[in-house]
Amino acid sequence: MKELRAKVLENVPVAAGVNRLTFLLPEAVEGLRCGRFVNLSVGDGAHLLRRPIAICEYSENTVTVCYQIKGAGTRLLAQRRAGDMLSCVLPLGNGFVLRENEQRVALIGGGVGVFPMLSVLHAYKGSGRQFYSYIGFRNKAAVCAEEAFKALSACCAIVTDDGSYGAFIASERFGGLRVSADAERSLPADRKDEGGQAFRRMNAVAAFFEDAERAKPDVILACGPLPMLRVLKAGLAERGLRVPCYVSLEERMGCGIGACLVCVCDTEGGEHARVCKDGPVFSIGEVKL
Repeated sequence: MKELRAKVLENVPVAAGVNRLTFLLPEAVEGLRCGRFVNLSVGDGAHLLRRPIAICEYSENTVTVCYQIKGAGTRLLAQRRAGDMLSCVLPLGNGFVLRENEQRVALIGGGVGVFPMLSVLHAYKGSGRQFYSYIGFRNKAAVCAEEAFKALSACCAIVTDDGSYGAFIASERFGGLRVSADAERSLPADRKDEGGQAFRRMNAVAAFFEDAERAKPDVILACGPLPMLRVLKAGLAERGLRVPCYVSLEERMGCGIGACLVCVCDTEGGEHARVCKDGPVFSIGEVKL
Protein backbone atom coordinates (compact mmCIF):
# COMPACT_ATOMS: atom_id res chain seq x y z
CA MET A 1 0.00 0.00 0.00
CA LYS A 2 1.30 3.43 -0.99
CA GLU A 3 0.07 6.99 -0.84
CA LEU A 4 0.94 8.72 -4.09
CA ARG A 5 0.22 11.79 -6.18
CA ALA A 6 -1.11 10.59 -9.52
CA LYS A 7 -1.61 12.47 -12.78
CA VAL A 8 -4.97 12.27 -14.53
CA LEU A 9 -4.63 11.02 -18.11
CA GLU A 10 -8.33 10.96 -18.99
CA ASN A 11 -11.68 11.37 -17.24
CA VAL A 12 -14.51 10.74 -19.67
CA PRO A 13 -18.17 9.67 -19.60
CA VAL A 14 -18.87 6.06 -20.58
CA ALA A 15 -22.60 5.94 -19.74
CA ALA A 16 -25.25 8.14 -18.16
CA GLY A 17 -23.77 9.28 -14.84
CA VAL A 18 -20.68 7.07 -15.09
CA ASN A 19 -17.11 8.17 -15.87
CA ARG A 20 -13.91 6.31 -16.66
CA LEU A 21 -10.78 7.82 -15.10
CA THR A 22 -7.22 6.75 -15.92
CA PHE A 23 -4.27 8.10 -13.96
CA LEU A 24 -0.51 7.77 -14.20
CA LEU A 25 1.42 6.52 -11.18
CA PRO A 26 4.74 8.22 -10.37
CA GLU A 27 6.32 4.88 -9.50
CA ALA A 28 5.64 1.17 -9.69
CA VAL A 29 3.19 -0.25 -7.15
CA GLU A 30 3.24 -3.90 -6.14
CA GLY A 31 0.10 -5.90 -5.45
CA LEU A 32 -2.29 -4.47 -8.03
CA ARG A 33 -4.95 -7.12 -8.60
CA CYS A 34 -8.44 -7.47 -9.94
CA GLY A 35 -11.05 -6.83 -7.26
CA ARG A 36 -8.82 -4.56 -5.17
CA PHE A 37 -9.58 -0.85 -4.89
CA VAL A 38 -8.04 2.58 -4.65
CA ASN A 39 -8.91 5.42 -2.25
CA LEU A 40 -8.95 8.50 -4.44
CA SER A 41 -9.16 12.19 -3.57
CA VAL A 42 -11.69 14.30 -5.46
CA GLY A 43 -9.24 17.11 -6.14
CA ASP A 44 -10.11 19.77 -3.59
CA GLY A 45 -9.29 20.47 0.06
CA ALA A 46 -12.85 20.60 1.31
CA HIS A 47 -13.60 16.87 0.97
CA LEU A 48 -11.10 15.20 3.26
CA LEU A 49 -12.24 11.62 2.81
CA ARG A 50 -11.06 9.88 -0.31
CA ARG A 51 -13.53 7.86 -2.39
CA PRO A 52 -13.06 4.07 -2.53
CA ILE A 53 -13.29 2.96 -6.16
CA ALA A 54 -12.67 -0.50 -7.59
CA ILE A 55 -9.71 -0.96 -9.90
CA CYS A 56 -11.05 -1.70 -13.37
CA GLU A 57 -7.81 -2.14 -15.30
CA TYR A 58 -4.12 -1.57 -14.62
CA SER A 59 -0.69 -1.69 -16.20
CA GLU A 60 2.79 -1.19 -14.83
CA ASN A 61 2.26 2.54 -14.33
CA THR A 62 -1.42 3.31 -14.98
CA VAL A 63 -4.68 2.53 -13.22
CA THR A 64 -8.19 2.87 -14.63
CA VAL A 65 -11.30 3.15 -12.46
CA CYS A 66 -14.95 3.70 -13.34
CA TYR A 67 -17.23 5.54 -10.93
CA GLN A 68 -20.82 6.68 -10.63
CA ILE A 69 -21.39 10.43 -10.32
CA LYS A 70 -23.72 10.44 -7.35
CA GLY A 71 -22.83 13.04 -4.70
CA ALA A 72 -20.89 16.25 -4.28
CA GLY A 73 -17.55 14.44 -4.09
CA THR A 74 -17.92 12.44 -7.29
CA ARG A 75 -19.33 15.50 -9.07
CA LEU A 76 -16.08 17.28 -8.21
CA LEU A 77 -14.09 14.24 -9.32
CA ALA A 78 -15.89 14.33 -12.68
CA GLN A 79 -14.53 17.86 -13.20
CA ARG A 80 -10.89 16.73 -13.06
CA ARG A 81 -9.14 16.99 -16.40
CA ALA A 82 -6.04 15.51 -18.01
CA GLY A 83 -2.99 16.88 -16.25
CA ASP A 84 -4.69 17.41 -12.88
CA MET A 85 -3.08 15.76 -9.85
CA LEU A 86 -4.96 13.55 -7.40
CA SER A 87 -3.92 11.94 -4.13
CA CYS A 88 -4.47 8.19 -3.97
CA VAL A 89 -3.84 5.25 -1.66
CA LEU A 90 -3.50 1.85 -3.34
CA PRO A 91 -3.86 -1.03 -3.62
CA LEU A 92 -6.40 -1.75 -0.90
CA GLY A 93 -8.48 -4.83 -0.03
CA ASN A 94 -7.91 -8.45 -0.98
CA GLY A 95 -9.31 -8.87 -4.50
CA PHE A 96 -10.16 -11.91 -6.61
CA VAL A 97 -7.81 -14.86 -7.15
CA LEU A 98 -8.73 -17.78 -9.40
CA ARG A 99 -7.39 -21.23 -8.57
CA GLU A 100 -5.85 -23.43 -11.23
CA ASN A 101 -8.86 -25.78 -11.29
CA GLU A 102 -11.30 -22.90 -11.76
CA GLN A 103 -11.41 -22.82 -15.56
CA ARG A 104 -15.09 -22.04 -16.16
CA VAL A 105 -15.89 -18.79 -14.40
CA ALA A 106 -19.28 -17.10 -14.03
CA LEU A 107 -19.16 -13.33 -13.54
CA ILE A 108 -22.30 -11.63 -12.20
CA GLY A 109 -22.30 -7.85 -12.00
CA GLY A 110 -24.98 -5.26 -11.35
CA GLY A 111 -24.69 -1.47 -11.67
CA VAL A 112 -21.21 -0.22 -10.81
CA GLY A 113 -20.52 -3.78 -9.66
CA VAL A 114 -19.83 -4.64 -13.30
CA PHE A 115 -16.43 -2.95 -13.11
CA PRO A 116 -14.79 -5.39 -10.66
CA MET A 117 -16.03 -8.14 -13.02
CA LEU A 118 -14.41 -6.35 -15.93
CA SER A 119 -11.16 -6.20 -13.95
CA VAL A 120 -11.20 -10.00 -13.68
CA LEU A 121 -11.55 -10.34 -17.45
CA HIS A 122 -8.63 -8.01 -18.05
CA ALA A 123 -6.44 -9.67 -15.40
CA TYR A 124 -6.99 -13.20 -16.72
CA LYS A 125 -7.04 -12.39 -20.42
CA GLY A 126 -5.10 -15.06 -22.29
CA SER A 127 -5.24 -17.53 -19.38
CA GLY A 128 -7.31 -20.02 -21.38
CA ARG A 129 -10.25 -19.80 -18.98
CA GLN A 130 -13.81 -19.51 -20.19
CA PHE A 131 -15.77 -16.63 -18.71
CA TYR A 132 -19.55 -16.48 -18.64
CA SER A 133 -20.59 -12.90 -17.95
CA TYR A 134 -24.05 -11.84 -16.76
CA ILE A 135 -24.17 -8.08 -16.56
CA GLY A 136 -27.14 -5.98 -15.46
CA PHE A 137 -27.97 -2.28 -15.65
CA ARG A 138 -30.95 -0.09 -14.73
CA ASN A 139 -31.72 0.84 -18.33
CA LYS A 140 -30.21 1.22 -21.79
CA ALA A 141 -28.64 4.60 -20.96
CA ALA A 142 -26.61 2.98 -18.14
CA VAL A 143 -25.14 0.21 -20.31
CA CYS A 144 -21.36 0.47 -20.68
CA ALA A 145 -18.29 -1.69 -21.35
CA GLU A 146 -20.47 -3.96 -23.50
CA GLU A 147 -17.85 -4.49 -26.20
CA ALA A 148 -15.17 -5.41 -23.65
CA PHE A 149 -17.43 -7.97 -21.98
CA LYS A 150 -18.35 -9.47 -25.34
CA ALA A 151 -14.75 -9.63 -26.54
CA LEU A 152 -13.36 -11.24 -23.37
CA SER A 153 -16.21 -13.64 -22.51
CA ALA A 154 -17.11 -17.02 -23.96
CA CYS A 155 -20.70 -16.02 -23.23
CA CYS A 156 -22.05 -12.60 -22.36
CA ALA A 157 -25.59 -11.62 -21.37
CA ILE A 158 -26.41 -7.91 -21.05
CA VAL A 159 -29.75 -7.24 -19.35
CA THR A 160 -31.68 -4.26 -18.00
CA ASP A 161 -34.14 -3.88 -15.14
CA ASP A 162 -36.68 -2.06 -17.31
CA GLY A 163 -36.27 -4.18 -20.43
CA SER A 164 -35.02 -1.26 -22.53
CA TYR A 165 -32.02 -3.27 -23.76
CA GLY A 166 -30.68 -6.80 -23.82
CA ALA A 167 -28.18 -8.95 -25.71
CA PHE A 168 -26.77 -12.46 -25.57
CA ILE A 169 -23.51 -13.35 -27.30
CA ALA A 170 -21.97 -16.83 -27.27
CA SER A 171 -18.65 -17.34 -29.03
CA GLU A 172 -17.30 -20.59 -30.41
CA ARG A 173 -13.93 -20.00 -28.83
CA PHE A 174 -12.63 -17.85 -26.01
CA GLY A 175 -12.05 -14.25 -26.99
CA GLY A 176 -15.34 -13.52 -28.73
CA LEU A 177 -13.68 -13.55 -32.15
CA ARG A 178 -16.13 -15.94 -33.79
CA VAL A 179 -19.85 -16.26 -33.20
CA SER A 180 -21.81 -19.31 -34.27
CA ALA A 181 -24.62 -18.72 -36.75
CA ASP A 182 -27.44 -19.13 -34.25
CA ALA A 183 -25.67 -17.93 -31.09
CA GLU A 184 -26.09 -14.18 -31.39
CA ARG A 185 -29.61 -13.22 -30.44
CA SER A 186 -31.54 -10.65 -28.52
CA LEU A 187 -33.09 -11.87 -25.32
CA PRO A 188 -36.79 -12.59 -25.99
CA ALA A 189 -39.16 -10.23 -24.54
CA ASP A 190 -41.90 -8.23 -23.10
CA ARG A 191 -40.88 -4.73 -24.21
CA LYS A 192 -39.92 -3.15 -27.53
CA ASP A 193 -37.52 -0.30 -28.19
CA GLU A 194 -38.03 2.51 -30.69
CA GLY A 195 -36.88 0.29 -33.53
CA GLY A 196 -39.34 -2.43 -32.63
CA GLN A 197 -36.75 -4.74 -31.05
CA ALA A 198 -38.11 -6.57 -28.02
CA PHE A 199 -36.20 -7.31 -24.80
CA ARG A 200 -36.97 -8.90 -21.46
CA ARG A 201 -37.00 -7.18 -18.10
CA MET A 202 -34.28 -9.05 -16.24
CA ASN A 203 -31.43 -8.66 -13.77
CA ALA A 204 -27.98 -10.22 -13.82
CA VAL A 205 -28.74 -12.90 -11.23
CA ALA A 206 -31.83 -14.09 -13.11
CA ALA A 207 -29.82 -14.21 -16.34
CA PHE A 208 -27.20 -16.38 -14.62
CA PHE A 209 -29.72 -18.84 -13.19
CA GLU A 210 -31.36 -19.23 -16.61
CA ASP A 211 -27.99 -20.16 -18.10
CA ALA A 212 -26.31 -21.93 -15.15
CA GLU A 213 -26.98 -25.47 -16.34
CA ARG A 214 -25.31 -24.79 -19.67
CA ALA A 215 -22.43 -22.72 -18.26
CA LYS A 216 -21.57 -25.21 -15.49
CA PRO A 217 -19.14 -22.84 -13.75
CA ASP A 218 -16.33 -24.03 -11.50
CA VAL A 219 -16.58 -20.78 -9.54
CA ILE A 220 -18.87 -17.74 -9.37
CA LEU A 221 -17.65 -14.17 -8.82
CA ALA A 222 -20.17 -11.40 -8.19
CA CYS A 223 -20.44 -7.73 -7.28
CA GLY A 224 -23.45 -5.46 -7.01
CA PRO A 225 -26.00 -4.01 -4.60
CA LEU A 226 -26.72 -6.03 -1.45
CA PRO A 227 -30.26 -6.97 -2.57
CA MET A 228 -28.78 -8.53 -5.72
CA LEU A 229 -26.26 -10.54 -3.70
CA ARG A 230 -28.98 -11.68 -1.28
CA VAL A 231 -31.00 -13.05 -4.19
CA LEU A 232 -27.91 -14.80 -5.52
CA LYS A 233 -27.17 -16.40 -2.14
CA ALA A 234 -30.77 -17.54 -1.68
CA GLY A 235 -30.98 -18.82 -5.25
CA LEU A 236 -27.85 -20.92 -4.92
CA ALA A 237 -29.22 -22.50 -1.74
CA GLU A 238 -32.68 -23.12 -3.21
CA ARG A 239 -31.24 -24.79 -6.30
CA GLY A 240 -28.64 -26.77 -4.39
CA LEU A 241 -25.83 -25.36 -6.51
CA ARG A 242 -22.68 -26.26 -4.61
CA VAL A 243 -20.30 -24.02 -6.53
CA PRO A 244 -17.71 -21.82 -4.79
CA CYS A 245 -18.99 -18.26 -4.90
CA TYR A 246 -17.14 -15.08 -3.96
CA VAL A 247 -18.76 -11.67 -3.68
CA SER A 248 -17.27 -8.19 -3.55
CA LEU A 249 -19.25 -6.04 -1.14
CA GLU A 250 -20.09 -2.38 -1.72
CA GLU A 251 -20.01 -0.39 1.52
CA ARG A 252 -19.44 3.18 2.63
CA MET A 253 -15.87 3.57 3.83
CA GLY A 254 -13.94 6.12 5.82
CA CYS A 255 -10.24 5.35 6.03
CA GLY A 256 -10.09 2.36 3.68
CA ILE A 257 -7.44 0.61 5.80
CA GLY A 258 -9.53 -0.96 8.59
CA ALA A 259 -9.02 1.60 11.35
CA CYS A 260 -12.31 3.55 11.46
CA LEU A 261 -14.73 0.56 11.37
CA VAL A 262 -17.25 2.43 9.20
CA CYS A 263 -17.57 -0.48 6.76
CA VAL A 264 -18.03 -3.35 9.22
CA CYS A 265 -20.31 -6.21 8.12
CA ASP A 266 -21.63 -9.23 10.02
CA THR A 267 -20.37 -12.74 9.39
CA GLU A 268 -22.39 -15.94 9.58
CA GLY A 269 -20.21 -16.96 12.52
CA GLY A 270 -21.50 -14.07 14.63
CA GLU A 271 -18.38 -11.95 14.27
CA HIS A 272 -17.63 -8.72 12.41
CA ALA A 273 -15.48 -8.16 9.35
CA ARG A 274 -14.09 -4.96 7.88
CA VAL A 275 -15.04 -4.75 4.22
CA CYS A 276 -12.04 -2.56 3.37
CA LYS A 277 -9.43 -4.67 5.17
CA ASP A 278 -10.82 -8.22 5.40
CA GLY A 279 -12.60 -7.84 2.05
CA PRO A 280 -14.09 -6.50 -0.07
CA VAL A 281 -14.13 -10.06 -1.45
CA PHE A 282 -15.69 -12.73 0.77
CA SER A 283 -17.02 -16.22 0.26
CA ILE A 284 -20.77 -15.79 -0.08
CA GLY A 285 -21.34 -18.22 2.78
CA GLU A 286 -19.05 -16.25 5.08
CA VAL A 287 -21.05 -13.02 5.38
CA LYS A 288 -24.61 -12.00 6.15
CA LEU A 289 -26.14 -10.08 3.28
